[in-house]
Amino acid sequence: MGVMVRWEPNALGRLQQAAFELFMERGFEQVTVAEIAERAGLTERTFFRYFTDKREVLFAGAAALSDLMVSAVADAPESGAPIDAIAAALDAAGTMFDEHGAGARRRQAIITAHAELRERELIKLAGLATALADALRQRGVGDPAASLTAEAGIAVFKIGFERWVAEPGGPDLTRVMRAALDELKSVTAGK
Repeated sequence: MGVMVRWEPNALGRLQQAAFELFMERGFEQVTVAEIAERAGLTERTFFRYFTDKREVLFAGAAALSDLMVSAVADAPESGAPIDAIAAALDAAGTMFDEHGAGARRRQAIITAHAELRERELIKLAGLATALADALRQRGVGDPAASLTAEAGIAVFKIGFERWVAEPGGPDLTRVMRAALDELKSVTAGK
């Protein structure tokens, strides 16, 4: 006769927490989906309801980040330049990451340690650049301006994020990305 297990809430959060703990303890490659599920007190089947594979645990917020940034571009004042709409998206992303600083830094440490995960992150960033370029096109920005502006925004995000991760206790991500964006504007203005 099987044992009935009482349902416990937050399966997604428990799976993420278990995965992060195991990845930090033993390294990404040495951890299996079965071990993640077991640590979370769940089944492998439950794991696969939330994630296609163990890599996706680290990128579970990518769609939410994309939605947030695209919405910020759409909601930016129409009178602003395309780069100002991207700045609004960077501000929105910065606020989101600042709220989850320790977790974001832990996640990035795992990604940085594995070439396969760094590649996956670059693919996700390329998808984000495409989504931002599409959002700019929806605002009437033509090409190549929409693509160039979106790619520049992703470069600012990437550089700002790397600086922010490297300096725990430093300025918030929004401020770091704003400084990187100001530097980009200065460089392109020839100053």
